[in-house]
Amino acid sequence: MSRAAEAAMKASYKALKEDFVSGLTGGDIMEINYVTAVAPAALMLWGALQSRQNFFKPYTPLAFAVDFLLNVGAILLAVTLYSKQPVLLNLLLLAPVAIVYALPHPTPSSKKAKPPTKQAKAESSNPLPKKPFLTIYRGAMMVITCIAILAVDFRIFPRRFAKVENWGTSLMDVGVGSFVFSAGVVAARPLLKEKLAGKTTPLSTRLYRSVRHALPLLVLGLIRLYSVKGLDYAEHVTEYGVHWNFFFTLGFLPPFLALFQAAFQYIPSYAGLAILLGAAYQAALEFTTLKGFILTAPRTDLFSKNREGIFSFFGYLAIFLAGQSTGMFIIPRTLIKSSSGTGQRKRLLLTLGGWSAVWILLYTFTTNYSYGLRLNVSRRLANLPYILWTCAFNCTQITAFCLVETIFFPQVYKSTDAKAEKEIYEHSTPRVLEAYNRNGLAIFLVANLLTGLVNLTVPTLHVSDTAAMGILLLYASILTSLAVGLDIYDISIKM
Repeated sequence: MSRAAEAAMKASYKALKEDFVSGLTGGDIMEINYVTAVAPAALMLWGALQSRQNFFKPYTPLAFAVDFLLNVGAILLAVTLYSKQPVLLNLLLLAPVAIVYALPHPTPSSKKAKPPTKQAKAESSNPLPKKPFLTIYRGAMMVITCIAILAVDFRIFPRRFAKVENWGTSLMDVGVGSFVFSAGVVAARPLLKEKLAGKTTPLSTRLYRSVRHALPLLVLGLIRLYSVKGLDYAEHVTEYGVHWNFFFTLGFLPPFLALFQAAFQYIPSYAGLAILLGAAYQAALEFTTLKGFILTAPRTDLFSKNREGIFSFFGYLAIFLAGQSTGMFIIPRTLIKSSSGTGQRKRLLLTLGGWSAVWILLYTFTTNYSYGLRLNVSRRLANLPYILWTCAFNCTQITAFCLVETIFFPQVYKSTDAKAEKEIYEHSTPRVLEAYNRNGLAIFLVANLLTGLVNLTVPTLHVSDTAAMGILLLYASILTSLAVGLDIYDISIKM
């Protein structure tokens, strides 16, 4: 075959791949909820095995295999083979829970528990402890994100789950927003530490720290940009623009958030700031020519070529602020003074449920055609309905994980000292999800590299479903083994 013919074939296949992810309209929100409910359902089975049988202690190769199948394999099945029957998959995961409870309970150790020492009692006052359900939420979000970015290139992954072109809802659309929301949740921790210490960091210091944190992400964005252009990789221009990518969005968030800290003095609510920013951005879309510019303007200069990434940034900033608002009440040990662990957990569940309801009602109001604003969701614009949907989805997911933890591991919020708290955290957190959460950004980077490698070496659009599942299973196994290996050797890669 001549070089000209080979180049023509490559160009034709590249155009075919770009068409494969273009012009999509998404699917139904309820179906997305059923598919993502697989993660809490799998956690219930994991929780039953661990709380009733101590199945994952010690963490043997068999325990790792079951952990992988439940917390990674189930999600892979939900977006591929069981994509048309997610309710059935949920039932298959929940059915064995009753059987596990019926099995004989292992005989507990006869060792008497030692009373907590003075040092342990002092350490137990840590006001910002690690919480298993938060680790699980972030770990599960990272798992489904890593799976989806490769699975979307195969025909076994339904097109209704892939990113929508202009208007509509899809699994991958809410996944992008969830990545930003979860980053906002954990970004509340340094703010809470500052608040507990009773000191305020000057704006100049905040900006310096934020720029230092942003630089690695911006470098990754540049590396991705040059690799995509240099390798002539298939790309979806209307997603972020010609040069912009998701790493740039993540990288620009910290400096802007440092500036928003000043606004917090006047509007002492991150959720309030998120809603105001989202509403102002939506008003600009509706009452100016901004919406038309983003959707239809010709790409004549650097600004217009990257308009989706530039303007959707305001929507993602609002989502991040909403995530921070959630983190401000789920990270602290106590929500009510002078209350028992059980009382604190009840208040946390009520607060999470209340905020889930608020976000759902606001989303319904903005999108309803009978008595609302009649707006449509657009991930491309990151408009107000998209912001509210992302917040409602994530608050509901966190509530579900918190509820599962409350049912299966009540010791988490009843522990009396630091040592017991650490032990129950390790006992009630799946090792796989802990590992994905611990080095999330590094694993996400490796997932992007592997996705590129697969697409450069495998004609993903022409492989059978069986071959696609084999590749995806191998890919998920490599990522999970890497994540768990780093965790076993106590390696944390900070970016």
